[in-house]
Amino acid sequence: MSQVTNGSGETDTPDATAVANAVEGPEGDDSALRLRGRAFLLALYKALRSIKLYPMDNVQVRESLDELASTTSDIVTVDGGLEVRISSEILYVNAVRLRMDVDNFASFGHVIRAFSRAGVGMLLVDTPPGQQEWKTFVSHLLTFEPEEDNGQRLHEFQRLILERGVRNVIVGPRSEGDADLEDEAARKLAAKRTYQQSVSVTKELFESARMGRTPRLRHITRVVQSIVDQVLNNEVTMMGLSRLRGYDDYTYTNTVNVCIFSLAIGRRLGLSKSRLFDLGIAALLHDVGKSRVDVDLLVKPGDLTDAELSRMKAHTWLGALCAFELRQFGEIPLRGMITAYEHHMKVDLSGYPKARRPRELSVYSKIVAVADAYNSATTARDHAEAKSPDVVLRELWEDPSYGHDPVLVKALINLLGIYPVGTCVILDTFEVGLVHAANSDSTHIDRPIVRILGDGTGQWLDDPPLVDLAVTESDGSFSRSIIKVTDPDRYLINVSDYFV
Repeated sequence: MSQVTNGSGETDTPDATAVANAVEGPEGDDSALRLRGRAFLLALYKALRSIKLYPMDNVQVRESLDELASTTSDIVTVDGGLEVRISSEILYVNAVRLRMDVDNFASFGHVIRAFSRAGVGMLLVDTPPGQQEWKTFVSHLLTFEPEEDNGQRLHEFQRLILERGVRNVIVGPRSEGDADLEDEAARKLAAKRTYQQSVSVTKELFESARMGRTPRLRHITRVVQSIVDQVLNNEVTMMGLSRLRGYDDYTYTNTVNVCIFSLAIGRRLGLSKSRLFDLGIAALLHDVGKSRVDVDLLVKPGDLTDAELSRMKAHTWLGALCAFELRQFGEIPLRGMITAYEHHMKVDLSGYPKARRPRELSVYSKIVAVADAYNSATTARDHAEAKSPDVVLRELWEDPSYGHDPVLVKALINLLGIYPVGTCVILDTFEVGLVHAANSDSTHIDRPIVRILGDGTGQWLDDPPLVDLAVTESDGSFSRSIIKVTDPDRYLINVSDYFV
């Protein structure tokens, strides 16, 4: 195999020896993926060097960008996507560690420094960018200088490349949570992108199932891992994003929202990260059977006929079949199949599909059922108006006909508080507020953290502050209290604006 030097003495076309050197652990284990990852990083290094040394129209620049685009396309085709992460100065490509040795020390180090200068700890590609998009990304990565080191480097860089039309190269913070994630704007942006990617992957999953194609399972597992990470580190924003408007298809957003709420409940129950991942997969697959139901039936306004209702209820066992088919092609947990089948059964088995013999429902099925019931009731659809979140929680708790596990309903109430995130409230000070988070003190479950949008005189605030309703005056009385819940539309409040 021929070799071409890149100007630093490194070989750009790895030979058999380089392949062996790239392997961590048992010889040959994941060697093909490591080789592809090494090829991508060398191509990115060459592009950085070429753009630094030559004019943009130089043949060296064009060739290096062609190689970068081609290498990326190869990885996306073979592995279903490209994810590069930096953790403690170690590079991972699609979750496989690459070893930094004498052969690649200069190139890997150069890439890490370029990423760090822009605050980038993760690079993600699902759709291969063309040469022009890579040119824009690499040139800005090379020349980026933050206005000031104020903890917003990543946010600045993300805004810059988006303004320049870079859509298919997504960057994010280091997974261990560097200073950039401590910035509220960066946290919100990371959560919003995770949400948007999740909706996109869910749509792809449903459409693939509808057309009989095999979905890209790596995308599904990657997006669930991202949601798990965000729920663990940024729970309030993720739950606030469940109030996002502007997405046309209820089925996809409902699926993502149910995944978020299920994981938040699972976290409250003390599930390990690996079990949260399994729960997330089960939640994302719980309604996949709807891909086999006529679209006209899914969006039909008004009540369904008995025949239509029967066809709609079939989505449970159809979902189990879809999940079983997916299980043949990847690591889909068995509970994903079971949850798709059981999530409408109810704890007393009075729901559907009808159980032919006594059974104990999976805890994942019961968690997803509670999350699904809450999100469905609080979301406006063609055939139903949205209910106030506090009303829905009261109904789930007080009405046994819903058929949910009371322990899990209580876990949801403890998670959201009596006034869930996004609830619009009027205070006894005549201020208008939006519930930002439940109070961390469980003895004040009725006194959440509230963002004050309008003061007592009716003036809307440019910089709405957060207040803790558990704060008391010197005489022991509460400074503020909620007197009623109101409809945010009445005040032209778009709830999601305060979480993104």
